[in-house]
Amino acid sequence: MKLNLSRYFVIVILAIVGMGCSSSGGDDSPPPTGGNDDDPVIPDPSAATLIFPEDNTECTTGVVNPNNTALSTITFEWNASANTDSYTVTLTNLNTNSSFFTNASTNAVDIAVERGTPFSWFVTSRAQGTSVTANSATFRFYNEGPGIENYAPFPAEAVNPARGANISAAGTVTLEWSGTDIDGDLADFEVFFDADVSDPTTSIGTTVETSLSDVPITSGTTYFWRVVSTDSAGNSSTSEVFQFRVN
Repeated sequence: MKLNLSRYFVIVILAIVGMGCSSSGGDDSPPPTGGNDDDPVIPDPSAATLIFPEDNTECTTGVVNPNNTALSTITFEWNASANTDSYTVTLTNLNTNSSFFTNASTNAVDIAVERGTPFSWFVTSRAQGTSVTANSATFRFYNEGPGIENYAPFPAEAVNPARGANISAAGTVTLEWSGTDIDGDLADFEVFFDADVSDPTTSIGTTVETSLSDVPITSGTTYFWRVVSTDSAGNSSTSEVFQFRVN
């Protein structure tokens, strides 16, 4: 009986020692480091600075397409922007307001465009690993056309009210726009203005200024307007339709 009791105590002691060894194992080691906290931060791309074609100029460097003389190829250039992996050039035909896009991995790209046509363009900077983008300023230019000695004005741009604005006004509003012409011979502007009509056809005046005052408006109404710019040679251009709402 004493021998069996001794064995029992030995077994209990060995079990306790075994538990102690087990509890002093890997569970006491510090937790691993790393994970999402160590992932690199992707910096946002910066906006590019446009170089060529320059703003409000005539581009005369395009290479005419021998298979389609209505097109010429222009090299678009801009300063490389920080934290940027690729670029998207957005080009808009100002006669039709249709836009198309060209991707580039460097700060220059060749694009074939219509001759004798006004365009606007800007560059979007992009970086891998982030959805954040940055847009450059927007430039406008005329692509040189065959036999053109005097170009039509660039389409006017809305200044006040801003396109899509909601305004509070007491009975009248001053319409204001910007107009440019690479030949420097702008003559006058005719303004078309209508309520609740997305294609305004009512002429409310012609002026040599870039604004028209005391235009009657009514609260709770949406207005649409556009400007026809004409130069001294009789060339003209029509702006986009601008819209604003009176609260």
